[in-house]
Amino acid sequence: MSEVILLAGTRKGLFIGRRRGGAWELDGPHFNAQAVYAVAVDRRGTVPRLLVGADSSHWGPSVFTSDDLGASWHEPAAPAVKFPKDTGASLERVWQLHPAGPEAPDVVYAGTEPAALFRSTDRGESFELVRPLWEHPSRGSWVPGGGGEGLHTVLTDPADPARVTVAVSTAGVFRTLDGGARWTPSNEGVSAVFLPDPHPEFGQCVHKIAQDAGDRKRLYLQNHWGVYRSDDAGARWTDIGAGLPSDFGFAVAAHPHRPDTAYVFPLNADSDRVPAEHRCRVFRTQDAGATWEPLTRGLPAGDHYGTVLRDALCTDDADPAGVYFGNRNGELYASGDDGDSWQLLAGHLPDVLCVRAAVIAHRIGQ
Repeated sequence: MSEVILLAGTRKGLFIGRRRGGAWELDGPHFNAQAVYAVAVDRRGTVPRLLVGADSSHWGPSVFTSDDLGASWHEPAAPAVKFPKDTGASLERVWQLHPAGPEAPDVVYAGTEPAALFRSTDRGESFELVRPLWEHPSRGSWVPGGGGEGLHTVLTDPADPARVTVAVSTAGVFRTLDGGARWTPSNEGVSAVFLPDPHPEFGQCVHKIAQDAGDRKRLYLQNHWGVYRSDDAGARWTDIGAGLPSDFGFAVAAHPHRPDTAYVFPLNADSDRVPAEHRCRVFRTQDAGATWEPLTRGLPAGDHYGTVLRDALCTDDADPAGVYFGNRNGELYASGDDGDSWQLLAGHLPDVLCVRAAVIAHRIGQ
C-alpha cells in the first residue's frame, strides 16, 4: 500500500495534499502567514522526512522538519542555516532544499539568498557553508536577478555524490566533480541576451534545471529566454526551444521514469510574465526537445493569467507519473496520467511558490 504526498508552499503558508486511492485530501495552512519558498520529501530514512524553508516577516527564515508527515514540526534550537560572521552576510531566504542520493544518505543541500550553497550531514538539522563556491573568483561579478540573488537549483548525481550541479540567478550554472572543493562555470551555449556579450562564461539568468530519468548526464534547462538540453552533465548546452509558443519561463521538470521526457510552462515574455498567449498549458517533450506538445485537458480553456514560478512544477515517481503545478492565481493542479489530463485540487490559495510530490509507503493505521 502507498500514497502520494504533495507539498505546496505558498506566500502565506504550507498546504499538504495526500492521495489515497483516487481521492485527494488537502490541509493547511501550516506555518500560517509565512512565505514557504522551499520544500522537500526525504525518503531515505526509516520514516519519510518533510523539510520546509519558511520565512517569517517577524522571526526571519528558518528550516523545519517533520517525521510524521506534517502532524508536528521541529525547528532546531540554533539556526540551521547561518552565514559565518567572517562572510559579512546574513540569510535572507532559503530557496532550495535538496536531499542527496542514496550514496549520501544523511546529506541535504540548501540553496540560499544571498547565493550560497550549504551542506547538512544530519538530514537537515544543521548546515555548513560550502566555502569554495562562496569564495569563487567570479562572485564579485554576480548580479541579482529580478527576484534577488538566489541559489535556487541543486542537482546531485545519484551514482556519484561528489558531482553536484547548482544554478544561480543571475550567475548561471556551476558544477563540482570533487564534492565541492572546486567549482566550474558550465554555461557554454546558454545565452544572456541582456548582456553586451550574449555568451559569457557566467552571468546567465538560469531559472531551473531538471535531470533526465534515463541518462543522468542529460539535463534540461529553462533560461531567461531559452530552453536548453545538455547531454554531458552541463558542460555544453543546445537550444531546444523550437516548437514552443515562447521560450521564456521559469519552471522545468523531468518525467521520473521515461527517458527524454520533460515538461515546461511557457510565459509570454520577461516583460509580460503571464502564460504564453494567455492560455494555461503545460508543454511536454517525449524526444528530448525535438518536438513539444501542449497538455490542456482539464485546464482552463479561456484567457488565463496564472504565472508558474521556478519551483512550482514537479513530478512524483508513481507509474503512471503524477505531474503538478501551482500558480500565482492560487490554483493547484494535478495530473495522475503523465500530464495527459488535469484536475484542480485547490483554488484561491495564496500565491503558490513551490511544489514537491512523492510516493510514500502507506503507514499502518493511517
